[in-house]
Amino acid sequence: MPFLHLTGRRLTAILLLFCGIAASPVHAQWTTQSFELKAGYNAIYLHVDASHATLNALIASDSSNPIRDIWRWNPAASTLQFVDSPQSPNNQGSQFTQWSRSDPNSLLQRMSGNSAYLVRVDGQAGTYTWNLKGRPIPPRYDWTTSGLNFVGFPTVPANPVTFEKFFLPAPGLLPPLGEIFLYPGGDPAATKPVPLLAAQTTPVARGRAYWMRSGKAFNRYFGPFELLSENAAGVLFGDTLGQNRIRLRNATGVSRTVTLNLLPSETPPAGESNIVALPPLLVRGAPNSTNLTPYTSLNVGQQTWVLAPQGQPGSEAEIILGLNRAALTNTAGIPYPAGTFFAGILRFADTAGLTQMDVGVSASAGSASGLWVGGAEVTQVAQYLVTYLRDADNRPVQSEQTAGGAAYVALATNTAMAATSRSFPLRLIIHNNGAGNARLLQRVYHGQRLGNPAVVSRESLLDVGKLASARRISAAHLPFSAANISWPMVGQLRQGGTLSVSVPVDYSDQAANPFLHTYHPDHDNLDPAGGAVLPQGAESFRVERQLTLSVTRPLDDFDSLTRGSQQLNGNYLETITLSGHAGHSRRFQVSGFFLLNRISPIDTLTTN
Repeated sequence: MPFLHLTGRRLTAILLLFCGIAASPVHAQWTTQSFELKAGYNAIYLHVDASHATLNALIASDSSNPIRDIWRWNPAASTLQFVDSPQSPNNQGSQFTQWSRSDPNSLLQRMSGNSAYLVRVDGQAGTYTWNLKGRPIPPRYDWTTSGLNFVGFPTVPANPVTFEKFFLPAPGLLPPLGEIFLYPGGDPAATKPVPLLAAQTTPVARGRAYWMRSGKAFNRYFGPFELLSENAAGVLFGDTLGQNRIRLRNATGVSRTVTLNLLPSETPPAGESNIVALPPLLVRGAPNSTNLTPYTSLNVGQQTWVLAPQGQPGSEAEIILGLNRAALTNTAGIPYPAGTFFAGILRFADTAGLTQMDVGVSASAGSASGLWVGGAEVTQVAQYLVTYLRDADNRPVQSEQTAGGAAYVALATNTAMAATSRSFPLRLIIHNNGAGNARLLQRVYHGQRLGNPAVVSRESLLDVGKLASARRISAAHLPFSAANISWPMVGQLRQGGTLSVSVPVDYSDQAANPFLHTYHPDHDNLDPAGGAVLPQGAESFRVERQLTLSVTRPLDDFDSLTRGSQQLNGNYLETITLSGHAGHSRRFQVSGFFLLNRISPIDTLTTN
């Protein structure tokens, strides 16, 4: 059979990464690419990644499948020659890696996307439709001017246009300026690819691979528009990301209209992650003065972009896709458990019917576990303004004389919140474990422990040799203790959730009680005569701080809806109760807002 010959060089070990390494199950979205195969040799091009299963499992286990051999072309950056000698593709210098039905230990074991393959079908099979399920991935091309290229094109599956129409913007690729060879199929002995002769009538079939050369001219044209993705595997939000970018670029000299639709994934193959639903996707619009980050939902309709001719302003468009994490809920509005998988297919196409590009999109419901650090800003304080009864001369009226003395007659007490002259900051440190149990911390350490990142309660638990890269985070307004006591919180740390915690400070706590001054005889809570500890209320009060964090649901704008897994904000309320002697107490309230950022996903707080 014909093959590309690489003079004086062997296949490098890196090919093993492409075709020999076992693949573990991954989260993915799925679609089926179909190939019409004839007896003999067929050149195909994969727009999906089918590396989730071995060829032994995909083909050899099916006795009705007539495929005998598959060769993957592995281009290299060197001088290439097209030869007709029917040498084995595994010989020294071959650019092919082979799988054979008769050899379960073949070097080629899996089929990856954006690759060209030669497939040999049993001569007695006639025509065979091979349906190959895989993950749709963004297109990627490598082109060389030093030899032939083995490539396919993302044309539409039904009624693709002819070579002449498809390559109208790049006429240098068509004969006689360029060379195009294709495999006609048929007799297995007829292995030689034939030149393209009828560009006016031959369609550019999706899924077929062609040998091409354009002389010394470098080619960047593989369709009327280019699609550039941040990730070669597709649009992957995972369990933390909220935004992704895709860039469209016009590759022609005329305006092009490109559409985008969100389609459901096919049923995953056995052993792959179950898909619950389509991810709720948003497309960010142009910022404006009334809504800085508007959006439209991709789940309810098609999106369209008009690209100006190549090289002109507007010939490129940046599409910012967002995952509405607040909408990762069931029909009852209850958030899905962490790890619940969502997936679909982004289909890009031009309205002229030349190209269709499918890109997988996936996301997982996130977890709020880990270390959250931020702060509250106190902006309001409750007043304590008493209105007293007054006589005709506008003087306060006293009550009757008692043993405790006279008191003014109070009519009402105004405890409404009033704005402070300026805000007061309070640092917040919260660790949320894997079970959703949150704790408020006075200090925490983040660094290396036993060679791995860790969140610990004491510096002594970290690796001594790596303390230079460790960090201590402290909240000075919370009571210090040598044992670094933390306080369990009630509620859930999530959008729309509420957390509350009680932080007590004993009246005789010399380290933390603000009413105590250890070295001042009038405020040390000690009897100056004998040094005995005074009772509660004599010089110091017991302090009880009740902190409540009400996490707000995101605002109705693009940024707020897409950042919920890493940032939470809401309303802060604190009730401070001072207790003295004989059960007397006084309550004060302050309020404001808070903002928390997840700085580590480690869900275990190591304390010993």
